[in-house]
Amino acid sequence: MPSQTSARAAAPAQATSEAGQAAARATELSKVYGQGETRVVALDSVSVEFGRGRFTAIMGPSGSGKSTLMHCMAGLDSVSAGSALIGDTELSSLNDRQLTRLRRDKVGFVFQAFNLLPTLSALENITLPMSIAGHRPDQRWLETVVGILGLSARLDHRPSELSGGQQQRVAVARALVSRPEIIFADEPTGNLDSRAGSEVLDFLRQSVRELGQTVVMVTHDPAAAAYADRVVLLADGRLTDELLDPTAERVLNRMRLFDTNGRAS
Repeated sequence: MPSQTSARAAAPAQATSEAGQAAARATELSKVYGQGETRVVALDSVSVEFGRGRFTAIMGPSGSGKSTLMHCMAGLDSVSAGSALIGDTELSSLNDRQLTRLRRDKVGFVFQAFNLLPTLSALENITLPMSIAGHRPDQRWLETVVGILGLSARLDHRPSELSGGQQQRVAVARALVSRPEIIFADEPTGNLDSRAGSEVLDFLRQSVRELGQTVVMVTHDPAAAAYADRVVLLADGRLTDELLDPTAERVLNRMRLFDTNGRAS
């Protein structure tokens, strides 16, 4: 576990970034599913910014809205009210084709499932999205990314010839190679043992500190959240708190303030 300075609680009403410019931001964002008796408010007027070149973790109890927030911010789900922006682009203003292009060109994704094609090599999996888009990766940048991720000697291997940690590193490289404005990671270590998970989190942190990448990660694990520069906490679809320079202990203690119903006590 990396050494971290003490966490500092910020005002819960509006979590904001320390960076001067936001890579993504939500303003009074709400997401509602269903109607009448089946109506569920997944997000309730959430306003939050994710600063460029920062690593932010989103945490909260099950059903708190953390994955919904990420999906709305990444353009994977529509919003019911409010706004979600990547850079200066308002996602709700885009048609399906424009939204697909934005996700391809400006957003990287890392999920719990590695989502690698078994018949392709590691290199082919890394460059596949760019190949589909008709783009060629910058060779120097590609070499930098695979070097940092320790994949240089594994590029000819297929997924079945790689460990789980190596497969997730391929997925991280795939997200980084197009130089997206922001990477969204949804429980990226959920399928890994603790050692492989720590390696992947180290690489995500390296991508922020050495490559200037912006990373937003949903996690339930306080130890994983401690790799981030900042943790935002949700409960009942609302932003409730923010921790800067988090430690696993501080995050865990804050999470214990939620009762078994997922409400802040």
